[in-house]
Order: sequence, then structure tokens, then C-alpha cells
Amino acid sequence: MTRTALLTGAAGGIGRAVAARLLADGWQVAGLDLAGTGPDGVRMHHADATDPAQVRAAVAAALDRLGHLDALVTCAGLTEGAPLHETTDAQWHHVLDANLTSVFLCVREVLPAMLAAGTGTVVTVGSVLHRTAAPGLPAYAAAKGAVAALTRQLAVDYGHHGLTFLTLSPGWVRTPATESRLGARADQDLARLRESNPLRTVADAAQVADAVALALSPAAALLTGSELVLDAGARLVSPASLLRDTHRERLGLPPLDA
Repeated sequence: MTRTALLTGAAGGIGRAVAARLLADGWQVAGLDLAGTGPDGVRMHHADATDPAQVRAAVAAALDRLGHLDALVTCAGLTEGAPLHETTDAQWHHVLDANLTSVFLCVREVLPAMLAAGTGTVVTVGSVLHRTAAPGLPAYAAAKGAVAALTRQLAVDYGHHGLTFLTLSPGWVRTPATESRLGARADQDLARLRESNPLRTVADAAQVADAVALALSPAAALLTGSELVLDAGARLVSPASLLRDTHRERLGLPPLDA
């Protein structure tokens, strides 16, 4: 039987790459997004993932088209915010709704079909920023931390029904949205990002899609409840190591004054 997936945020950078990868692997893919179009071959349902009625209708339409759902991948979300003392009630709820409530609503709608089938995988896309915070993103960090916690809870609650749940938490990923923020010193900024991790690389959306493909494979079943951090090891490197030439030499980096 052909594997089927519903993908939220399918018009975005990571979502689009995930959709393309699943299609290449022979999946049938339905996409849910508020705006834009997905890759050719994806049946798009234009819906707001934070609106219960729209999510309900989109999931029903996807099930009607696909017949069943083997997987849900939640890529929908946004990265924005302000220091906590400057964050309004509306901004707080906007960020939490986009990154957390959207996951709750979509998982809630697909669960009955997966429970009836006795199989299914949910992959939630989190962020490394709930582990290594970036200034000015308190609501975003809180939401992504909650996504990881929710995913662990779901793994416990529904594992005995044959369902598996994993979180993927990327670091900085090259997408049109993230590259638009680099500005005039893009090359210098990218070089610094490469220096920040042991693999000396900057991730692209296709690599996140590779991780999604792994998470959806039978080989990943025993990883249920896990959070896979996709940051090329950046979280392992002490920032002080990048400021000392002796440490930089051991890390394979040039001296600071080179």
C-alpha cells in the first residue's frame, strides 16, 4: 500500500523540502498551508493551522483524498518575538498559536484515523532554540520546548496503540526566509555559522527533509519520544573555545587574526 502523509507548512522552506523528499520516496502527500503552493504533486489545502474548524476540514479532505494517513509532519510555524517585557498579550498568543497550538490541533484531528488503523507516525518540527536560547525570542523558545514535551507525552499515551512520535529540532537552516535576514554581510555571517559547529557546515532544508525521512522509516520506531537535534553539533562547542587561538587550532579553525 502506498504510504500517505499530511504535511503542515508545506509551502515554506523546510515544508517544501520535506514534501519534495516524500514524493521522491513514493509517498502520496497532502499539504496544509495558509498561503502559497507546494511542490508539484502535493494536494494543497489552504487552511490556517491555528483555526480548529479549518484544520478539521483540511484533515477530513486529506483523508477523503488519500484514504488513510500513515504520517503527519508539522512544519508550520514562525520565528518572531521581542524581549519579554516588550511582548504584548497578542504577540505572545500569536507565536504560541503558530508554533504550539497548530501542532495540538493537527495531531488531535489525525489521531482518530491513526488509532483506528493501529499505526501511524507523527513528526513534530521543534527548534534547538529551546535548548540554546537566542535573545528576544521568549515565546518562540517556550513554544518549541512545549512541542518537544508534548511529543514525548503523546509517545507515552499512544505507543501501545502502535503510534510513534518524534521531534526534530533543527539549528539554523538555510531557507529563503532565513537567508533574507543575513543582509549585506551574508558571506561573513555564514562563515561564522560554519565555525560554530564541529562539522563546519550550514544546514539546508533538504538535510532536514532527510531527517524526516529517517524519522518516518520503520528503522526509527524505537526512537519514539526522542528529540533529534539537527545542529551539526553546535550545542557541544563552548563559545569560549572560538575566542582562543589554541582552542581554535585544536578545532581546526584559523587564528582570529588570520
